[in-house]
Amino acid sequence: MATSLKIDDTLKSHVQHLARQRRRSPHWIMLEAIRQYVEREEARESFKQEALASWTAYKETGSHLIGQEVRAWLNTWGTDDERAVPECHK
Repeated sequence: MATSLKIDDTLKSHVQHLARQRRRSPHWIMLEAIRQYVEREEARESFKQEALASWTAYKETGSHLIGQEVRAWLNTWGTDDERAVPECHK
């Protein structure tokens, strides 16, 4: 799939400068920028969908944990005192 992208002279200059600094081609710099943007936006969308699903589940069941409980639990990860997931409230 061939795609073209038109960028203004200022941005083109910045990309070329960065490419020289990184010893990469301008093409590589632009592909990397697009790849990182797409990954970030996909992660953001996934987080949004997970949050919406959690909200729906909460509205249906009322089951929840408070932030302090979650933080306390997470703080035990990787320690000798690692705890199990706390019980949810209704």
